[in-house]
Amino acid sequence: MKLSKIMMVVSSAMILLLFVLPLWNITLEAPQYPEAIGMDIWINKIVDHNPNDIKNINLMNHYVGMKDIPTEMAEFEIFPPVIIGMAVLGILFGFIGNKKLYLTWFIVMSLLGTAGMYDFYRWEYDYGHNLKENAAIKFLDEKGEPMAYQPPLIGSKMILNFNAISLPMSGAYCLFGGMFITLAAFFVAKKEEEKSVET
Repeated sequence: MKLSKIMMVVSSAMILLLFVLPLWNITLEAPQYPEAIGMDIWINKIVDHNPNDIKNINLMNHYVGMKDIPTEMAEFEIFPPVIIGMAVLGILFGFIGNKKLYLTWFIVMSLLGTAGMYDFYRWEYDYGHNLKENAAIKFLDEKGEPMAYQPPLIGSKMILNFNAISLPMSGAYCLFGGMFITLAAFFVAKKEEEKSVET
């Protein structure tokens, strides 16, 4: 079996690790919390990073009018079958051994990943801006407008006295790694074809 085919099959199978590894993490650091609190985002759920973290986040959010961390989202129903479908398709492309299919798979995954990040940004925006009118505590920004509490898409950001940190976790690295290997498989397949023509 050619190296490019093996690379394509392995890279496509790698994205299935999203079912056993977390995709993203949002952590809140503050003086009143000696140990940072946070949540791990999977493709089908959001869970505590440490025991009771989400409960504590929801309690804090309640006072400023933010929504509770969702336990059910449409994305949790959509993402798993999409990942399974793309993995199966990629493995099939690997056995077919067509470099154009490798590139097509990479482009589709890139588009899906971009759409996923945009959806994540929209969720964060709504989460931090769409506040309840009857909030117990209301903070205003320097312009006198109601303060927003949107965490960063990636990186860190100060929100009041909290340092909000948003970073990819092991599942995201496996996803990015699989996509990178797929792109590499395309170029390896191209070289393999050139060598076969020469001989």
